[in-house]
Amino acid sequence: MRNQHSGMDAWRYIARSEPRPRSIESYLPLILSAAGAVGVLPFAIDRYLHGQWVAAAVDSFLVVGFLALGVFVFKTHKVRVASLTLAFLCVFGVISSVYLHGPQQVYWAFPALVGVFYLVRLREAIVCAVVMMFALIPPVFGGEDPHEATTALLTIGITSALAIAFAMITNRQRTQLLALATKDPLTGAGNRRGLDSKLAEVVNTFQRLGAPSSLVLLDLDHFKSVNDIHGHAVGDQILKSITDIINLRIRVTDSLYRIGGEEFVVVLEGADLHHGAHLAEQLRTLVDANELVSNPSVTISLGVAELKRDETGNDWLHRADAAMYRAKEAGRNTTSISD
Repeated sequence: MRNQHSGMDAWRYIARSEPRPRSIESYLPLILSAAGAVGVLPFAIDRYLHGQWVAAAVDSFLVVGFLALGVFVFKTHKVRVASLTLAFLCVFGVISSVYLHGPQQVYWAFPALVGVFYLVRLREAIVCAVVMMFALIPPVFGGEDPHEATTALLTIGITSALAIAFAMITNRQRTQLLALATKDPLTGAGNRRGLDSKLAEVVNTFQRLGAPSSLVLLDLDHFKSVNDIHGHAVGDQILKSITDIINLRIRVTDSLYRIGGEEFVVVLEGADLHHGAHLAEQLRTLVDANELVSNPSVTISLGVAELKRDETGNDWLHRADAAMYRAKEAGRNTTSISD
C-alpha cells in the first residue's frame, strides 16, 4: 500500500490544473460537505425542538464542521488536514449518534464509510473503519436483537473490505494512467500534456498567492546533424543523458518536461527570473562540459521567462520560446532572458 492517494488528492490535481471556467468536478468539496450538512441538519432541528440539547449540539457541530471544511478545501485546495478532519467527523458522527439514539442509527455507518474511503488514504481509512466497528460493538449488541446486531456489524465489515479492494485497484489504475498520460516514454520526463496541466496549476496558484515562478526552455543545438552523423540510437541516448543532467541539478520542487524532439522545459515554482537565469547558465555549462558526443559537440540554447500577472500558461511558454530563439540567433550555446 505504498504511495497511496485519496480521492481528494486526485480532486486537488484536477482542480489545480483545470482552467477557468470551472467544471462541476471543481465544486466537489462543496457538494460533499453540503450533502453531509443537509443530511444532518433536519435531525439537529428536530432535536432542538424536542429539547434533546446534547444530541442537537452534536448534530450542529457536525453541520458547521462539514460546511466550514468544504469551503476551506474549495478555496485553498489544501486537502490533507481537512480530509482527515472530515473523516473524523464522519466516524464521530456515527458513533455519537448510535450511543445517543440507539442501535437503529447504525445505518449511518454505510455512507460514513464511503465518505471516509474517499476522503483519506487507504491506511487511514482502514484505521477509521476498525475504530468505528469496535466502538459500535457495545451499543449495537446492547439492543434487543443479537441477530440484527450481528448482521449490521458483518455488513459494515463487508462494506469496508469491498471499499479497501476498490481503493487499492483505483489507486493503482490512477497511477498507471497518469504515468501513461503525462510521461515521455523515452526519457521519463513529463510530456506536453503534463506540462499543460502543470502550467495551469502554477498560473492558478500565482493568481491566488502571487508567488513567483519561472520557465527555462532549452533546445539542443544542431541535433539533426547529430542524428544524421551518429544515428538515432545515439541521439536517443543523448536525450536521456540531457534528462539525467537536468534532473541532477534541479530542485525536487522543480519539474522537467520534454515537449518536442529535442526541446525541454523546466518549471521552477517559487523562483524569480534571476534564479531561473542562474539555473539556465548552470545547465548550459554542464551540458557543454559533459562532451556527450563529438563532431559536432552537443550544446543547448536556453530561454528564461518569469510568470507575469494576468498571463496564461501559453503566453508564458511563448515568451520563454521566443527568448530561446533569440539565443539561437545570437550564435547558440547561450541563454536569453525574456523581459
